[in-house]
Amino acid sequence: MEPMGKTNLTSVLTIAALALTLTACTQDGPTAEDAANRLAEGLTSGDLSGVAFSSASAEDASAELEEITAALDPASPTVTVAGVESTGEDTATAQLNHVWDVDEIDSDWTYTTTAELTLVDDAWQVGWAPSVAVDGLGPDASLAASRTAAERAEILGAGGEVLVTDRPVIRIGIDKTRIETPELESSAAALAELVGIDPAAYNEQVINAGAQAFVEAIVLRDNEERPVSDDEINAIPGASGIPDTMSLAPTRTFARELLGSVGPVTAELVEQSEGRLEAGDVAGLSGLQLQYDQHLGGTPGMVIEAVTGEGETRTSEVLFEKAPVPGEPLELTLDPALQTLAEDVLAEEPSASSIVAIRPSTGEILTAANGPGSEGLQTALLGQYPPGSTFKVATSLALLKNGFTPQTPTSCPEELVVEGRAFNNVPGYPAQFTGEIPLLQAVAQSCNTGFISQRDVVSQEALASASADLGIGVNVPIGTPAFFGSVPTEADGTAHAASMIGQGEVLVSPLSLAIMAASVGAGERVAPTLLAGSATEEAPSSSASAEPTTESATEAAPEETTAETIEAPAPSTLTADEAAALREMMGAVVTVGGAQLLADIPGEPVLAKTGTAEFGTEDPPRTHAWVVALQGDLAVAVFVEEGERGSISGGPLMEEFLGGAGQ
Repeated sequence: MEPMGKTNLTSVLTIAALALTLTACTQDGPTAEDAANRLAEGLTSGDLSGVAFSSASAEDASAELEEITAALDPASPTVTVAGVESTGEDTATAQLNHVWDVDEIDSDWTYTTTAELTLVDDAWQVGWAPSVAVDGLGPDASLAASRTAAERAEILGAGGEVLVTDRPVIRIGIDKTRIETPELESSAAALAELVGIDPAAYNEQVINAGAQAFVEAIVLRDNEERPVSDDEINAIPGASGIPDTMSLAPTRTFARELLGSVGPVTAELVEQSEGRLEAGDVAGLSGLQLQYDQHLGGTPGMVIEAVTGEGETRTSEVLFEKAPVPGEPLELTLDPALQTLAEDVLAEEPSASSIVAIRPSTGEILTAANGPGSEGLQTALLGQYPPGSTFKVATSLALLKNGFTPQTPTSCPEELVVEGRAFNNVPGYPAQFTGEIPLLQAVAQSCNTGFISQRDVVSQEALASASADLGIGVNVPIGTPAFFGSVPTEADGTAHAASMIGQGEVLVSPLSLAIMAASVGAGERVAPTLLAGSATEEAPSSSASAEPTTESATEAAPEETTAETIEAPAPSTLTADEAAALREMMGAVVTVGGAQLLADIPGEPVLAKTGTAEFGTEDPPRTHAWVVALQGDLAVAVFVEEGERGSISGGPLMEEFLGGAGQ
């Protein structure tokens, strides 16, 4: 062999150096791992523009990805690279892990796909196919998602008694497949008249609905009291009734304002739910049904399918299935028998009215009843009204804290003028109880001037403090919006004088006066409760804070609070002796005062306080009527918005309620 020449050696060295340079470029340039990571990022974001494909443009791949996953919008997967394996000098395979968070609980849809990578002109390209995005998805397939409604839980009352459960209903409407077009208008009008809805509005619904539609007119409870018979429905061409069930209370009126209703969701609720609800879902629309919708409604199930073709050629394969999770019952402290009794007692009262009952030993709210005159407003928990003379219980406590006893003499003139404003007692006030009378008689006879005459003994701040000792103005998380009362800490002159007798800027709800009575009965400030069981811990609550600007009734716009955000109240200083003195004076109201009609109610002695609160600018002024009462372990507040004196308008209602409660 001839020795290598200088020229040949130079050529070999040059070629070797070039080879090393090319190798270094290949190692330092884009790798298969880089391409796989870009693909994972694009599948996560839905934007594949940063990915180089060997079989499609990035734009076409992005469009196809959007189309095949549209049914899952707005959900998106989290895609990560599980690994990249070299399968040849210029080929590799990437394994991609996909995780779809398809609902609010930990039931993710997970799978792994494979992407083929090819090195072309020093760049790694991806072979695109729908199966890169969804495991096993064919080239002509797309995803379809459907929800399976969860079983809605019941609302329970005291002792676990069922208040709200699925009850039979009938959906009445026009089935457009069973009627000729010329008859639609007359049938719609006839059905609207039969079920009592607006004929013009219903006719428009029927005409505008699709040719195959069932146009619902009304949903009625399907029981022996149903006002429309099957024969009446079937007599109208195209009309029919479809049996169904709905989550309902035992009667149409039972605690309606508190419990609320369930029905097809509104567009507003869908928007507010942040994806939890969809059009066509059934959910809580008001009251506790709305407030605890997620608790009661559970979590819907889901089925994700790969769908190919349309119509008769449509085929599907289930890719993911999650069973629905039933809702959890919501247990309340309401006593079904007492709630029904309270509503029956109020049934004939034309103005807004309420009866709230509390068990002093536990604080359990047993009734939160509103009369028909409340017209759907939550008078019991959210009403804001001056309490009138029922507030003298709190004023009496303030006097007791300043050394008074039930026998302390109190000046009760016929008229008392404060800064030019004359204060009088109610018309017909017994003359024998004017002049110097014991505090007990001032309470029993409800002497306005007797309490106002002590305005220098009790400051406005002390009056507010005594009220708080009895629960008035003390916010408590009961699990639903409520107004607990408002007593200003500062007031002078006539404003302070009016506060002494529950007028001026003092406002309460029927709930807050029931709490006051319950606190007197328990001998300590009572914290009311409405929810029982585990729901108490998770309960959002509201305290409707008052802007006490008028004497007439208002209903607060609740300000959302929770147990964590409610400031802890100052400890109550109510003593057992003070509570006993208040009970003694409330007993005198029944034995010798304005609530003697309650004296003969069977059972333990009834203790009470009546009240009349003026409001408005008319002369004579309109009045609210109040009565609070204690009997054994039961504290009750009765309210009538447009009443006469508390003993006249409220007394008979209290008598009927306590009489029925003891049976």
